[in-house]
Amino acid sequence: MTTVTSEAPASTPRAVREPPVWRLCLARAGVELRQFFRERTAVVFTFALPVVLLIMLGSIFDKQISESGIPASQLLVAGMIASGIGSTCFVNLATSITSDREDGTLKRLRGVPMPPIAYFVGKVILVLVTAVAEVAVILAVGAIFYDLPLPTDADRWATFAWVFLVGVTGCALLGTAMSSVPRSVRGAAPIVNLPYLVLQFVSGIYIVPITTLPGGLQQLGAVFPLKWMAQGFRSVFLPDSAADMEVAGTWEHGRVALILAAWCLAGLVLCLTTFRWQGRKDG
Repeated sequence: MTTVTSEAPASTPRAVREPPVWRLCLARAGVELRQFFRERTAVVFTFALPVVLLIMLGSIFDKQISESGIPASQLLVAGMIASGIGSTCFVNLATSITSDREDGTLKRLRGVPMPPIAYFVGKVILVLVTAVAEVAVILAVGAIFYDLPLPTDADRWATFAWVFLVGVTGCALLGTAMSSVPRSVRGAAPIVNLPYLVLQFVSGIYIVPITTLPGGLQQLGAVFPLKWMAQGFRSVFLPDSAADMEVAGTWEHGRVALILAAWCLAGLVLCLTTFRWQGRKDG
């Protein structure tokens, strides 16, 4: 009698589930944060530059009292917060993405099963974390050395929150779009830093009050978001009487929100139309 043996069918391998997008985004953010904080030189420069400028300028203008009775050094603190956010989210992001494009990081990421949004979310989380840390350091210096009064009511902190978030978003989008301009990472620093340095002066970051600037420079600075970020932060940390030193004589919260939101939209459009995953030499 012949025995018939039946073989069990070979088990098919289970399909590997891809991790959810949010987890990939967090994983990429972790990579970005680790890479940033391992570069000690970049960390020190990022956090020290606005603090050093604040201390130097604050020491120069410490004895000057504005017409509203507010020390000029306190006027500088709010401007330096805006400047620090712009430097972190615009300058650093533009140069870092340019570096990623030139060394082939962007090209390699396009070849792995990772959604493109994970890369951008990782960068946004990086600049958000560094911007929060930088603002905390600047506020600490302003409160300790220049008696900057910190708000005690929720409305002012709410104003701080939306100015901060909209400002970070706009600067991050503009920095991402700006990364497509330099041809190489060597040219990124001067191409990005030079216009930003000029923008800081025409936005009244280093010159207080802003009404001391020539009218033409005031109008030029009013086109860009940095001036409105600084004005929004001044409305948070300075008394209402300080609004007399603004160009319009008021804080103009509505206009601040409108212009910052418009730059967020413009930055998004520029990112969608100009961003490149490969360098020019790669075709």
